[in-house]
Amino acid sequence: MPLPLEKEGMRTHCTMLGIGHLNQLDTYLSPQEYTGTQVRLLQENTKNTKLIHGRVTMQNLIQANGGYSQSRTDKGKYMSGMLEWQMALLHHWHVLPRLTLLAGPQLGTHLGFLYNTRNGNNPAQARLSADLGISGAALYRFVLWKKTMDLRYQASLQLGGLMFSPQYGQSYYEIFSLGHSDHNICFTSPFAAPNIDQLITLDAHLGKGTLRIGLQGLVRQSHVNEIKTHDWSFAFLVGYVKNFQLVLSR
Repeated sequence: MPLPLEKEGMRTHCTMLGIGHLNQLDTYLSPQEYTGTQVRLLQENTKNTKLIHGRVTMQNLIQANGGYSQSRTDKGKYMSGMLEWQMALLHHWHVLPRLTLLAGPQLGTHLGFLYNTRNGNNPAQARLSADLGISGAALYRFVLWKKTMDLRYQASLQLGGLMFSPQYGQSYYEIFSLGHSDHNICFTSPFAAPNIDQLITLDAHLGKGTLRIGLQGLVRQSHVNEIKTHDWSFAFLVGYVKNFQLVLSR
């Protein structure tokens, strides 16, 4: 993420790859928790806009992950995948010469699946939701070993939205083939579906390039239609940042 107000039209593209720990629960498929490994691809695009006299940064995050986990008894295994898009408009305040705070609304959509290799009936669960939340970040620039560094902490919280969920014991055949729907589109809130994202990144400006390393923790959790789910993950990320400025003719 570029420091806001550095230059008009400044944009940043960053692609990061990561790997980390995964803890999953879905009582529609199994009452047990599954633990394993998740690989993650994160694409972040930001740009400084002209909104509110140039004090708003737009951030787009696209995340794709795949996971493989197993139960404690090692008899059941999960395979999972998720694609997420989040867009935030972050107003910024320069509270100190090197410190900038940002906060604003965030829109998110999530599409994925969870497959249990052991189940014969109802072996898979679909993940589909959309939500509106808030996001906040702190950016700090400093110099270390004669190199410019940018340290960021960002956290996002879902406030409300919609998600798809079958009833406990209801099959997908009943929903989609027989048309027996039963409150399968549910309203969500921080109480029914607390979704929290946390991201820490460090940018090291090395010559003409910028190396980014980071730590990301994701909490995806819900309790609707008598079904409890959670996907807790923590990953180490590394990637490359590309900064450029659009030059527009007047």
